Amino acid sequence: MNREAFDAHFDQTRLDRLASLVALPEPIWTDELDSAKARARLETADLLVTSWGVPRLTADRLASAPRLKAVFHAAGSVRSLADSVLWSRDIVVTSGADANAVPVAEYTLAAIIFAGKKAPFLAADAGTAYQGWSQLQGFGDLSNFRRTIGVVGFSRIGRRVVDLLRTLDGATVLVADPYADPAEVQAAGAELVELDELLPRVDVLSLHAPALPSTHHMIGAAELAQLPDHATVINTARGSLIDSAALAAECRIGRLFAILDVTDPEPLPADSPLRSVHNVMVTPHIAGSLGTEIHRLTDHVLAEVTRWLAGEPLRTRITADVFPLTA
Repeated sequence: MNREAFDAHFDQTRLDRLASLVALPEPIWTDELDSAKARARLETADLLVTSWGVPRLTADRLASAPRLKAVFHAAGSVRSLADSVLWSRDIVVTSGADANAVPVAEYTLAAIIFAGKKAPFLAADAGTAYQGWSQLQGFGDLSNFRRTIGVVGFSRIGRRVVDLLRTLDGATVLVADPYADPAEVQAAGAELVELDELLPRVDVLSLHAPALPSTHHMIGAAELAQLPDHATVINTARGSLIDSAALAAECRIGRLFAILDVTDPEPLPADSPLRSVHNVMVTPHIAGSLGTEIHRLTDHVLAEVTRWLAGEPLRTRITADVFPLTA
């Protein structure tokens, strides 16, 4: 992992706990795996703890790690590090995605509630806002009562969002996900429907799908056109899920609103039309773990390492069959 990630993950208490579980010869930390010093450490390593900035675990690098049995990733997606050789060698891989889902779902709930009142957009258009609530026009029904929220992707985060939406009085939650179990969605308090059925019914559309070739621009001009006037699109997943130009066109005419924590490209160019309209709020990819939230990821990894050493089942193992569908 990079130095910033190491310092964020491991205060002295957590470093001491790791040292109580495994031997930690020097150097404890590295941000590369190609130097002679790093390769020498790989020779004796039984496990790796990885996070942001980890080099890809290629066949060449893993050839220097003959004893390696497990990789514990203290962040969300393992796509940046995972290589097919991990599966061929049956190396255990775990992800901190469950822990990272907590702040993303919390951010999403806040975004949905703000979307109901159109708060970010009224704040950006202060001239309209200061005329008084009775004079507001062009923002739709400013309410969080009996709203319909569409959740695209019944992922770790999507499930948490559905659960948190129980907070809202009278909310109807629709889920679109071709891989979701209808019984699980129903048990969570939502209804599983096709995307084309979901879109015309929602006041808020929240995206939680992985970035795959099949999901690239899954929300394009045709899908956006199906949304009701004044609907809000929220994206805390991957920027590539939305056709940015099509979204900008809908927001520019004032028909739709958007709260985007991820964009395509990321960051948005300074001249992006998504930056120039009050109907869009863009935040710099802050929904995921930051600050003390990172300790939740570290604690998750330490718990998984403890279970692994005890021969207990792991809670967040990523296997070859589920990897293609992960974010």
